[in-house]
Amino acid sequence: MDPTPSGPVLREHAGRGRLVAVGMLERAPWWALVLLVGGVAAVTGMLRSPVYIETYEFLAPAIITTLQVAVYAYVLAMVLGLIAALGQISKNPFFATPARLYVEVFRGVPLLVQIIYIAFVLTPALADLFRGAGLPAVGLWFRRDIVRAVLALGIGYGAYLAEVYRAGIQSIPKGQTEASRSLGMTPWQTMRHIILPQAIRVILPPLGNDFVSMLKDSSLASVISVQELTYSGQLLNARTFRSFETYNVVALLYLIMTLIGSLGVRGLERWASRGKH
Repeated sequence: MDPTPSGPVLREHAGRGRLVAVGMLERAPWWALVLLVGGVAAVTGMLRSPVYIETYEFLAPAIITTLQVAVYAYVLAMVLGLIAALGQISKNPFFATPARLYVEVFRGVPLLVQIIYIAFVLTPALADLFRGAGLPAVGLWFRRDIVRAVLALGIGYGAYLAEVYRAGIQSIPKGQTEASRSLGMTPWQTMRHIILPQAIRVILPPLGNDFVSMLKDSSLASVISVQELTYSGQLLNARTFRSFETYNVVALLYLIMTLIGSLGVRGLERWASRGKH
């Protein structure tokens, strides 16, 4: 018997091969390939230009400040968001009302307005309050530009993260809570040991996306003269009048940071999806 595949079988295999090839082409991240090629070409051109090298050397320290503002503000936002989320789902109006008020107010006011208000109204008032209480060192701490930026971004983003936390917590079936209560667990023990460990897999990807957004919105701190990337670019442009080169480097540095953050978020999404199965 001839083991060689017949014509119809060969055509069937060829058809399947074409379908697989088409599927791979459709799933291929062409946007990433185009971005990679364009990025390599842009970086190569910049490295050959003394002007771009000088621009990067001036802006490099601002990258650290940008990351510090984003990380510190996001940690504050995560804490405030969790507290506000727990307050919103509480049946006690003493906790639910302030939490809901905080979320609605800060989600309804533009972030730029919040930064200006907190920097020039709230933190000076706190500084005067602590100075009057005999704590001038704490008052001076509130007058630091980076502290004002962290407080403004953290408080503003905390309102958005509160909704992420609340949605994740409420996505857990109520039967989990009822079962834990029937075992004699307190509401706090139920939340800590049963609800939050399950909700964390649901909320990790959106939390990661919000951190990437925080990284970009840290540029708004430039309005209160925080020496982050955008403000440093403005200073350099005012000094050299090289707008094209300066803002090319600023945009490229932001793009690199956000792409790295986006890759991390995709990793979190894959990890969270594995945990559901």
